[in-house]
Amino acid sequence: MKRALITGIKGFTGQYVAAELAQHGWEAWGIGSHDEADDARYRRVDLADAAGLHAVIAEVQPDAVVHLAAIAFVGHADADAFYTVNLIGTRNLLSALAASSKRPESVLLASSANVYGNATEGVLSETTPPSPANDYAVSKLAMEYMARLWMDKLPIVIARPFNYTGVGQTESFLLPKIVGHFRRGAEVIELGNLDVWRDFSDVRAVAQAYRRLLETCPTGETVNVCSGKAHSLREVIAMAEGICGHSIQVQVNRALVRASEVKTLCGDATKLRSTIAEWATPPLEDTLRWMLEAK
Repeated sequence: MKRALITGIKGFTGQYVAAELAQHGWEAWGIGSHDEADDARYRRVDLADAAGLHAVIAEVQPDAVVHLAAIAFVGHADADAFYTVNLIGTRNLLSALAASSKRPESVLLASSANVYGNATEGVLSETTPPSPANDYAVSKLAMEYMARLWMDKLPIVIARPFNYTGVGQTESFLLPKIVGHFRRGAEVIELGNLDVWRDFSDVRAVAQAYRRLLETCPTGETVNVCSGKAHSLREVIAMAEGICGHSIQVQVNRALVRASEVKTLCGDATKLRSTIAEWATPPLEDTLRWMLEAK
């Protein structure tokens, strides 16, 4: 049984990736910032702790690594944290992996489609020039460039996921916030710009894509993970109303409208499918139904 190390394993995405890997014969180990004394395959270590990372890598000796740990909320108040965690933390991890006596067979780094920013309208492929519009996106693009310094030492693959969601994602993200209001029977919801369009995938499909990228390991490549179809927040509200059978009043709160808002993000998944073979994410309405009806 091959051993995979997942950074951020206790987070939203990490739990689904761990389950996906376990279902396909991997032994899933993880690191994170929480205490989990009852989990023998979990180690608490901070990405800023270079010595701690070296110790954990030496102990676990993973065959593969999925690097998910990051400050992922674009509206996070501390801009410095984006660079400390997303850039320097990733460098510390790669340094520890390169120094290990056992070279991993594949290292998947989760970047973000936010690196494209407002570069262009239409469908975005991996050849679209980056144009990051906020500190989160800049930190992820900087991470990508930094990782290329390690590609002669490690088999690195960079994934650029577009938006994705599912059961367990916190309400600091838009779709879980909308779902939460409908589940509670709220009559009013405050949102920011309703006319932003996003390419939404299901977290279960994203976890599958990560696992298959890890197994095929197109070393040195950058690959979009996306549905190829964009929906506006207005459409999301309408879908939720149709599933729940009741409407909700939307109030636009100008304080929630970010000046650096990316207006449209829709990805081209051609490269992903040519790399891992046929792959699809459920229709957004199906994902919303799963979230709305979750026990």
